[in-house]
Amino acid sequence: MDLGEALRSIQFIGLGNVFRTLTYTFRRGRIDSRHLPPESPAPLLPPGDLQHVEPTPNGGRFHFVHAELEVHFLAPDLVRLTWSPGALPLPYSLSDMSWPATGLSLKRMKNVWRASSNELTVQIDTDGGLRYEDEKGHILRQELPPEQQGSRWRHRAQLQSEERIYGLGTRAAPLNLRPGVYRMWNQDPGGKYHPGTDPLYLCIPVYLGLHDGGSYLVFFENSFDAAFRFDDLADAEFEGGCLRTYFVPGPPDRALQRYADLTGHAPLPPRWSLGYHQSRWSYMNSREVRDLVASFQRHDLPLDAVHLDIHYMRGYRVFSVDPERFPDLPALAQELTAAGVNLVAIIDPGVKADHHYAQFDEARRRGFLCKLPDGNDLLAPVWPGMCGFPDFSHPDARAWWSEQYPALLDQGLAGIWHDMNEPAAFVAWGEPTLPLATRHHMEGRGGDHREMHNLYGLLMNRAGFEGMRAARPERRPFILSRSGWAGVQRHTWTWTADIATTWASLRQTVPSILGLGLSGVPFAGPDIGGFSGDPSAELFTRWFQLATFLPFFRTHSALTTPRREPWCFGEPTLSIVREYLLLRKRLIPYLYTLAWETSLTGKPLVRPLFWASLENDELWDTEDCFLLGEALLVAPILEEGAESRSLKLPAGVWYDFWTDELLQGPNEILLQAGLERIPLLVRAGSLLPTQEEGELVLHLYPAEREKSLTHLYSDAGDGYDESRIDLFYLEPSTRKLNLLWESSGDFAFPYAGISVHIHAWKPRRCLVDGQAKKIEGERLHFTLPFKNLILER
Repeated sequence: MDLGEALRSIQFIGLGNVFRTLTYTFRRGRIDSRHLPPESPAPLLPPGDLQHVEPTPNGGRFHFVHAELEVHFLAPDLVRLTWSPGALPLPYSLSDMSWPATGLSLKRMKNVWRASSNELTVQIDTDGGLRYEDEKGHILRQELPPEQQGSRWRHRAQLQSEERIYGLGTRAAPLNLRPGVYRMWNQDPGGKYHPGTDPLYLCIPVYLGLHDGGSYLVFFENSFDAAFRFDDLADAEFEGGCLRTYFVPGPPDRALQRYADLTGHAPLPPRWSLGYHQSRWSYMNSREVRDLVASFQRHDLPLDAVHLDIHYMRGYRVFSVDPERFPDLPALAQELTAAGVNLVAIIDPGVKADHHYAQFDEARRRGFLCKLPDGNDLLAPVWPGMCGFPDFSHPDARAWWSEQYPALLDQGLAGIWHDMNEPAAFVAWGEPTLPLATRHHMEGRGGDHREMHNLYGLLMNRAGFEGMRAARPERRPFILSRSGWAGVQRHTWTWTADIATTWASLRQTVPSILGLGLSGVPFAGPDIGGFSGDPSAELFTRWFQLATFLPFFRTHSALTTPRREPWCFGEPTLSIVREYLLLRKRLIPYLYTLAWETSLTGKPLVRPLFWASLENDELWDTEDCFLLGEALLVAPILEEGAESRSLKLPAGVWYDFWTDELLQGPNEILLQAGLERIPLLVRAGSLLPTQEEGELVLHLYPAEREKSLTHLYSDAGDGYDESRIDLFYLEPSTRKLNLLWESSGDFAFPYAGISVHIHAWKPRRCLVDGQAKKIEGERLHFTLPFKNLILER
């Protein structure tokens, strides 16, 4: 750290916290050295020879000389494998624990055992090696016998020479993680990070493997610190616990659906959350927030949410509001709601150690704070100074934390933002977190921070989500969280947080968001412009264009950065940003439908290009563009000064969104893109629903002969009441387009009218439900839904 960075750190955390940080760092080292078990050299121990086998209804138990393996099929395409000894994981990451019995066979064949369903076979060798085959007998994965070293486990699998690996949560790494070394330990990198920084805030031990013989997903249900290495082998070493994995065969969409069945589906969010969010560390008072919203209105810029960072609190005390900065928070929230703007406020887990502060006093008195080995409450420095940290592994502590949320929600907040929940603490050196010897309740069985660390944010999110559901059962919770673990998608969205303001960071955004989606986290986005710097107008514009097509759409920046509202950059940036904000608003019906589909299927909204063409290995490493749902291909400009870019186009016919030019894939093409344009393509055969001035506009992009089916989901935008699904069947032929429209559900049609816009296909005759309709202009207009539209040319 140079002098400038040191001074900025002091400015961020305060001079008083500098001394607390030094004291805490020394004390933490002493606590861990005194209470953690010493590392003693131990040999790597394989399972040894297989001794005997116990068949079970869903698999079997395999007893080796030094270890035991349980093979348990939860479904025909989902198997759990548990190597012991070692503490079994508490099922915090799991959503569905009630799986029906699965019909399977367990047979001995020469020197191996084979456990088979109708979709998957696991072969168990007598030395503990494993092999996974799909229903056709294709080998998907081969694992070497695992090895123990004291309390540690080492797991290795052979990788095919062409095999790609995707996932592991938030990573500042290429989309394909091979070759590479990655730590499984949630960590705040310290206010700024660059491509290559590892680990980051949200580590998830799940990855997809893709090779010529097929694809699969593997999830390690072990929250201890771990190192993953991908080279000739996939090598994972865990510091403790048993070795438990889940294996799913099949293409990414099916594998991710099964992973969502296991760890939980992301719920449908409130519709407003898919709009534009404006944030800063910090908007300092009510007047500043009002001025901000008024400026958005004055510049004709759509705005859906404003985020309040830590300065809205009284001395950074969570669940408090500063009476001088925000003396009228309920009135402010009411004004914003009337303007269509939702208020979101930050909450950190650290509770200021102040005996005159009700939350700290109650948490301490009721024993809800994390403990040191000597039984005293753990205190560590964060923004308020020394803080206690709720032990979210204690059910009563989670319930107590949940009960705090109404105090903020009753003041008009629409959403909550969880930060610093890795958990992070200020340190002078070493790991920026709690002592590893910190004791946790762990549902009564006990444990320490080595096991609980990666679970901390997940359980804080669970408590917050449950608190919001209980306080407002008629509304869907919106929580944004920096950290979590497997299952985080059940409760929160996330973002890529404190990435530096550089062109390299802009480029990193695409593989980071794709990797999160392939880790089962579908709702994510970046800080537009980067967190910790001053973007040029060009960099901000290109970042904004990219983020327009990501699920979470927010500008945010650090305390010391120049202001970053769109008008701060002048023209032409302001006009370009306005155009993309309006485009995002038009796309909400499409995005909301994708969010609904995600809640059912586990598919990410943002998908890698290979999603559309798994057989095309030229797309397996493509990480500078992406698919948004089935219809859109987004190819952002990621280089300074660039006004064009090349693209490996997937198979099929594609329309240029801006010009309706037809492009044929697979092919490598060159796309032009001046500063005002992001290359954007639409798959032929798509029906793209948009909303314009209260009307539903159905954009038809006909294919030659391919039929297509498109869903449109609608409801009130929040809550759990009536909904409707509109189904559109598009049937093209050489000279005719046939559009069939079917509807279901009790929610009334929410649009004032309908327009149909046919792209690059000019009709001369139109029949609507058997009646001729005059064609005027490029759009057909209707006041009510129809059942059948036939267009002839």
